[in-house]
Amino acid sequence: MQTILGAGGAIGTPLAKDLKAYTHRIRLVSRNPRQVNGTDELVAANLTIREEADKAVAGSEVVYLVAGLEYSRKVWQRDWPVVMANVINACLKHQARLVFLDNVYMYADTAIPHMTETSAIAPRSEKGKVRAQLHAMLFSAIRERGLKALIARSADFYGPTAANSPLGIMVVEEYRKGKKAFWQIDSSKIHSFTYTPDAARATAMLGNTADAFGQVWHLPTSPERLTGKDFIEKIAAEMKVQPRYYHFSRMLMRVIGLFVPVVKELAEMAYQYDRDYVFDSSKFEQRFGVTPTSYTEGIRAMVRQ
Repeated sequence: MQTILGAGGAIGTPLAKDLKAYTHRIRLVSRNPRQVNGTDELVAANLTIREEADKAVAGSEVVYLVAGLEYSRKVWQRDWPVVMANVINACLKHQARLVFLDNVYMYADTAIPHMTETSAIAPRSEKGKVRAQLHAMLFSAIRERGLKALIARSADFYGPTAANSPLGIMVVEEYRKGKKAFWQIDSSKIHSFTYTPDAARATAMLGNTADAFGQVWHLPTSPERLTGKDFIEKIAAEMKVQPRYYHFSRMLMRVIGLFVPVVKELAEMAYQYDRDYVFDSSKFEQRFGVTPTSYTEGIRAMVRQ
């Protein structure tokens, strides 16, 4: 049995499909799980409740924690450590291996121009501090309690299953509405994006590779160095519209954030857009012989979904 905690969404859904290559027993866990393969075992659970997390993990050989919580500093501070503790304890009890899907928020801001698995953990943001705490909890359990686990880390998502992708929100959806696109802070800076089908496939590979555990892995991401302006122009060309856009400045964030909570939450992460943001996945590519999807191909799939 291989179990996805936080089934559905940008990674959970394609991951469920990719796991069919490794097992015929797949369990999907969320508050309201839905079939992906037609033969999945569905378990409704709230991972902040210890007993429900335990029930969700019981009988599993590999567990994938790909859950997403509301994009709120307070929610993350309250719920993420509880979820991680419950899942670690359940995996230890039931002798399951754990794969945790993570982001880059815990890296030092000076690491953003070239992020690797060994980049310094020194978060600038409150949400980044939560992510650093989860990283520490997991590796403490590996060292001190014998947990078999790994971290699969991704840059910002984009792709046909990524409803909340920055590229989707800032560019594709705005053009579909006949509006201008927008870009946070500075469109002249390079910004890496991880293609969701690549991320899901790689996560399945990691979960089924014994010697991958005990490590951090950056999920395969195109090494192409595209700026925000480049992305906007590529998407506009694919959608056959003019590449019109404006910059979503810090001042604009502060003003809109007074009325729109999610914009206020984005403001503390704006530093990731005022400098180059390069995500290096060469460790994974060399180990598994994988070539990431090109941005041209990925953008085409995202636009045509």
